[in-house]
Parts: sequence; structure tokens; C-alpha cells
Amino acid sequence: MEKIDKVLVSILQKRFKSIVEEMSIAITMTTRSPILCEAQDFVTGLYDAKGKMLEQKENLPILSFSLGPVCEHILRYYGDDIHEGDVIFHNDVFSMGNQNNDVAVYKPIFHGDTLVGWAACKGHQADIGGAVRGGYNPRATEIWQEALRIPPIKVYERGKQRKDVWDLIFANIRLRMVEEDLKAQIGSCVVGERAIQKLVEKYGLDVFEAHKRYLFDATEKMMRAEVRSIPPGTYRGEATGYYDGHNPGSKYTIRVKVTVEGDGITFDFTGTDPQTKGFVNGTFTSSASATMLTFLQMVNPDIPHNDGMVRPVRMIIPEGTVVNAAYPAATTYGNHLCPITASAIMRALGPVIPDRVTAEWNSLLCSLTTGIDPRKAEPYVDICFMGLKGGSGAIKGCDGYDHIGMIDASGGVLDQDYEMFEQQTPHLILEHELWTDSAGAGEWRGGLGVTTRFKLGGENNTLVTFGEGDVERPQGAFGGKPGVLNTMTLTYPDGKVVKPTTKDLIVGVPAGTIYYQEAGGGGGWGDPRKRKVERVLDDVRNAKVGLASARDDYGVAIDEKTMTVDEVATRKLRSGSH
Repeated sequence: MEKIDKVLVSILQKRFKSIVEEMSIAITMTTRSPILCEAQDFVTGLYDAKGKMLEQKENLPILSFSLGPVCEHILRYYGDDIHEGDVIFHNDVFSMGNQNNDVAVYKPIFHGDTLVGWAACKGHQADIGGAVRGGYNPRATEIWQEALRIPPIKVYERGKQRKDVWDLIFANIRLRMVEEDLKAQIGSCVVGERAIQKLVEKYGLDVFEAHKRYLFDATEKMMRAEVRSIPPGTYRGEATGYYDGHNPGSKYTIRVKVTVEGDGITFDFTGTDPQTKGFVNGTFTSSASATMLTFLQMVNPDIPHNDGMVRPVRMIIPEGTVVNAAYPAATTYGNHLCPITASAIMRALGPVIPDRVTAEWNSLLCSLTTGIDPRKAEPYVDICFMGLKGGSGAIKGCDGYDHIGMIDASGGVLDQDYEMFEQQTPHLILEHELWTDSAGAGEWRGGLGVTTRFKLGGENNTLVTFGEGDVERPQGAFGGKPGVLNTMTLTYPDGKVVKPTTKDLIVGVPAGTIYYQEAGGGGGWGDPRKRKVERVLDDVRNAKVGLASARDDYGVAIDEKTMTVDEVATRKLRSGSH
């Protein structure tokens, strides 16, 4: 048995982490689509020879746990037919993929003739075929109306490009940009491949494998200790989504039973509503990712992200439900069920671990615009990252995050660069700012949402919407108040006002149309009247909270002219004697 050097274990863990970060930098610096190079809607990862996670870089959390299941599927699919120099593409939601637009690249890593691991990355492509440019089709009822389906396929074999396969794939994708972006993803995998090869060469394969196993086991112990800190028992939660894209007034409920037994935890979604006839459906992988990333918010953030972390977690996600639709269902919306899944889990565990559960986050409401840019006479596709997400929920001891954005390296109100937006699209930004009083009041305030306004400038414009949050406000926790609802409005040049639904496809939106969106804030945590007065004053001075809300919600009277606290009036308000 190889002697374990615990210092080397730590060195390897940190090196794995730095490698996936280097892979992410490579993608950021070489991709062309703003979805990738700006919003960083991708994830990078390293996996061992059996497809078990060594480390990952969670640029976009919902993608974080979507690479491993596919890696294991690829190993089963190809068996021994895996060779140095192979490059494999995959996006198929019915073979462990999470969303059609999220195309993964896998590159096996060899030491001599021995397979020692995999470098992988997955990114959201600007187009993936299907009926609608951009990949989101709210009218879809089956997968073929959504996208080009890519089961595991070698685009390079033993270092040589399979030109016929390559051309077949990209003949079915509208934008040349996608081809270039996937070349960049291949380059990212080469970065990971070379780095792991150097590690194995430096320490030797036996030492590498022994210390990897020890790292996995040590991480598992850390996670099991976290699970043991949750009171044992069975806890239930549910949350509801609204409108399936086809039937106005429809709703669907996600139900979860969380069982904590010893040092293991099970998330069982049995009883969740059946899958819909439209694209409002999740896949097993998208729902498993949503479950895992929600649970990670409740445990030690310093736990390394490798296979040991997921061993104590069991998931039951029945096929045929809205969280795991059966073939050949449309599923593009699946990633966006994450907030509803998260709410169900937090409602289950909130009563037993209140200090570790946030108030509810604002639900996503996103738009995608596509058309022809007259300046270039070329098609454009844009996902409005500026307005797609509002604020996060607060947690004990910390206010919510203002405008979550894509939760990436940029984040917040600058999630989408304004100049790049106007360069990449024919649109003109008129307004984008934090939205006063959009967050739920609390001892710890919810994160603020944003308002976004721009003028469409393209030709043959189509607007696609997908999301939630126009029916049920994100709830506060332990006396905190809810955030506000999402809204979206189009005002045409002739004055006509159109209010899109949350799952809509509007063709022929004229140039000059004003797009306006309000993305609500997250829920507050705790009694608002326990919030420190100076924090309320600071929020008012920074236009995060209005004077009326400061008085009515927080019980703080502030003089409008001097912007100072009226201490006498505040004491009366907070004592209930006003």
C-alpha cells in the first residue's frame, strides 16, 4: 500500500482546483459568444479514469454537477474504444445531459497507454438548431422541435478530426460562432489534459492514484460530518411553478421528502407532478444538479468538490415527472426549475436548520432576442443577462446578494457589459439599475432586483421569454417579508403595449420597440424592526430602501431633507406606540 503524504494530498487538491480555473480562463479569453466570454455560462471539470469528479469550477452552478454523469455514460458507451487524442461532444438530455444548448466536450487523459482521467467542459451555445434560433422554443412539445440532439460522438479520433462528423453537426447549427466556441472548449480541455499529465509524470501514477483515493475518502468524511449535524428525521417541502407554456393558469408542484439518517441524506421527489406537454420539464441531471447546489448552500463551503462530497447524498427523481421527463419530451426549461426545486428543499429543511437556510430567491424571468443586425447584415442572438434574475434571499447574519445575475465572475448589476451588449446586438440601452424597495424587508434584507430598459434595433426580431415570478413572490423567512414580482413589457413604436407571458414566443417585434423589465428582489430574513437603524439609514441614503419602507417596514423615521434619523419618532415606531 502506498504511503500517504497528507501534505501532498492538500497540494493535489489545490492543484486540481487551479487547473480547472486555468481551463475556465482559457474559455473566457477565447470564446466569441457573450454568453460564454462575458456571462461565463459554462463549467470546467477534471475526472478520474472512472469518470469520478476530481474538481470543478462552478462558473454557473446549475451546470456544476452535469459533467460527471455524462463522463460515466461515455465510458459505458465506448468501453475500451477510448484513445489518446479523442475528443467527444455531447448534449443529449436522454443520456444524462441537462439542457440541449449546454454542449459538453470531453478529452481523455492518458499516461503512456493508461487512461488516468478526463478533462471536460460544458458551455451554453448561442444556437443548437431546432425550430427557433437560440435554442429556446416555448411551443415545443418534443425534443426534435428544440435542438440538434448529440449523443456521445467523437469529433476527433486518435488526434485526427473526423471532418464528416464535424460538418454534419455544424450544418445543423445556424451560427458560425458556435463552431468557434466549441473549438475554444476543446482548447480548454487540452489545458486540463496537459496539466494532469505533468502531475502524473511528476509524482508517478501509483502515488497519484493513492493520494486521489485518500482525498476522496477525506472529503467524504467531511460531508458525512455535515450531514450528521442535521437533526435526523424526515422532512417534507413543496413549491409551485406557474404556467406550462401551453395552458394559461396551469401550475405544477415539485415535492421533496428529505430523509436524514445517520451520516447519509436522501432527497426523494416522489409525488412531484407529472411532466408537462410543453418544454417546462427537467431532466434527471438538471434536477440532480439543482438539488446538490441547493444542499451545498447549507454545509461547510470549504469542503473540496470531488467525488467524496457526493457519496453521502442519494437522490430519487422519478421518471415521468416534471423534474425528470421521459423521452421524447421537450426539456429546454429544465435548468430554470432550479429555483422551484431549491424552494421546496429549503422549505423542508428550514425549520430544522434555520441558521443555514436562506429566505427565498427571486425566480428567473429571462428574455432572448434574435433577428438580423442591420449594421452587419448578420443574425444576432442575445440572452438578456442584465435583467434575467433579481436578488437572492437573505440569511441570518447576511443580506441577500443584489441582482444575482449569472452568479459568475462578473455578477451583480454588471453581469452583462453595456458596451459589449450594444456591439453584439443592434439594441440601445436606456436604463439598467438596482430597483429601490424590490427586496423583502428583514433584520437581514433580501437582495435587490433591477430594472432594465432598452430599444430594439434589429430586423425580423423575435422575442422568447422563459421564467417564473409573476404570480408568487419570493417568501421571507422567520418574520422577513417577501420580495416583489417580476414584470416584462414591450411598447411598440405605434404605442401598442404587449405584456409577454413567462413562456412566450413573439415573432415580428418591430425595431424601435421599448423593452422594459423589472426583476424582483429576494425575501428578507427575520423581523425587519430588529434591523440596525444605521443599516436602514445607509440603505435609504443609497436608494436601496425608500423613506416610506424605512418607516413602515423597518420602523425607522428618517428626515427627508437632512437624511438623518429622527430618534424619537423611531423609538415610538419600534415600540409600537405610534
